[in-house]
Amino acid sequence: MAAHARFVARTVMVRGGDVEAAARGLNRILSTDGIVDEVKRRRYYEKPCRKRIRENYENCRRIYNTEMARKLAFLMRANRQDPWLGC
Repeated sequence: MAAHARFVARTVMVRGGDVEAAARGLNRILSTDGIVDEVKRRRYYEKPCRKRIRENYENCRRIYNTEMARKLAFLMRANRQDPWLGC
């Protein structure tokens, strides 16, 4: 049941016999969830050293993206004070 629960929320309805649109929708859902990348990664054996390097890179990228999003959200605020008063 636990192995099946991963795929319950990833169900796509075929409307009007349009299988191509349903396949594109399923592909989009699976790629946003990261399942496509995981399947490609597990196709071949990944050495522990390469796995550590990849995970460290992903962590650094995640930290960078969250910090950049936080800074952009700060800059895009409408009611923030002017940092250069009198200029």
